[in-house]
Amino acid sequence: MNFEVVIGLEVHAQLLTKTKIFCSCSTTFGDEPNANTCPVCTGLPGALPVLNRRVVEYAIRAGLATNCRIAERSVFARKNYFYPDLPKGYQISQYDLPICEDGFLDIFVDGEQKRIGITRIHMEEDAGKLVHPDDYSGVSYVDYNRACVPLLEIVSEPDMRSSAEAVAYLKGLRDILMYLEICDGNMEEGSFRCDANVSIRPFGQEEFGIRAELKNMNSFRNVQRAIDYEVERQREILEQGGRVIQETRLWDADQNISRSMRGKEEAHDYRYFPDPDLLPVVVEPSWIEAVRKSLPELPQAKRDRFMAEYGLPAADADILIGSRPLADYFEAAAAAAGNAKMVSNWILSELLRRLNDDKGSIESCPVSPAGLAGLLKLIENGTISGKIAKQVFAAMYAEGNDDAAGIVKARGLVQIDDRQALEEIVRRVLAAHPDEVEKFRQGKTKVFGFLVGQVMRETRGKANPGLVNELLRRELEG
Repeated sequence: MNFEVVIGLEVHAQLLTKTKIFCSCSTTFGDEPNANTCPVCTGLPGALPVLNRRVVEYAIRAGLATNCRIAERSVFARKNYFYPDLPKGYQISQYDLPICEDGFLDIFVDGEQKRIGITRIHMEEDAGKLVHPDDYSGVSYVDYNRACVPLLEIVSEPDMRSSAEAVAYLKGLRDILMYLEICDGNMEEGSFRCDANVSIRPFGQEEFGIRAELKNMNSFRNVQRAIDYEVERQREILEQGGRVIQETRLWDADQNISRSMRGKEEAHDYRYFPDPDLLPVVVEPSWIEAVRKSLPELPQAKRDRFMAEYGLPAADADILIGSRPLADYFEAAAAAAGNAKMVSNWILSELLRRLNDDKGSIESCPVSPAGLAGLLKLIENGTISGKIAKQVFAAMYAEGNDDAAGIVKARGLVQIDDRQALEEIVRRVLAAHPDEVEKFRQGKTKVFGFLVGQVMRETRGKANPGLVNELLRRELEG
């Protein structure tokens, strides 16, 4: 039987506020356990929450950027469940009246555009964190630093039909939140994490199948692997006449399998009711419009503009908009160099390769946009060849030196354009390789590249490649 995959994602994004959602404790990651706590975020009796206005602003930003309708009135609710890292015995969240609803995000998979619906975006507090010793001694420690850190939960419609679409949606959503500068998108630290609801159904069937919820996926690769595994697990069950049960499963990245964690709760299991300690959130239309005007150019719009304004292919644009700082670096270098495609080629090859090797970021790049532009101008005006430029760039990167012209001068790397001098070198190379000359004249033109290489070797790569080609052909064909 052929089955259709149905996927919906619930994304939790920690917000880049300095303090927590309902108290003034720090949100800094990695501090000593339980250092950033107070009576409010540890749920002590009598402590009252006070809403952080910045959290509401960030929620509005996220909603506008994902084409949501912003509710002028939303309500916080108590989501009741009991777990060791939830100090109050309930989580303050939003339920039937969230702040954002009915949005969408367009994704591209294999060159095809698809629209993924966003059901809702709501504000809530994070839970604490259980820490287990390496010796598995049966003891669990509780760190409440994360308790009350502000979250946005972004719930998609079940519109995705493959793991590739799910990853494309996650990447697109993460890019937006990072462009908005409201979330750092760090999946390893848990500041951007998702749960995947996965089911399958026979093609043509309108009713959804029984879904399983997947948790504990801390990278895009693990999201894709976990979904693919779950699809095959459910397929095998149904093909063998079994029945899929609704449950929550944990992804084990080391074993490449998922494990059953617990039965999947329904909304009524959480006994939602409005939080009596928090007033409804009222957002004036003027506030929404002020936030709308403050939004930056978003990734999709930037991608379209890069292709239209700079003539970049989609593949180049997709990489360059991968982060706002990288896109800004490209535009600054393109403006200084005057040749956007050349800048793009160098960023995508030399620059990103070195940053990846060093596990660095564009923010820490030792070569500035102006420095890269200066190097590329030396190629365009014929001062150095492309091959020499790679040597110069390596020196600039290693030394943090933006003076490409100074490096070229100090190391004697100026391109040789002296026709008479190159003619002598070409004749000397041809005289030293009579067999290759004869092969060329017999029609074996592949040896031409060998002869070019010998001339470049004689000049230590400094000869003008175009002039070398011209002189070699004249001598060989004359």
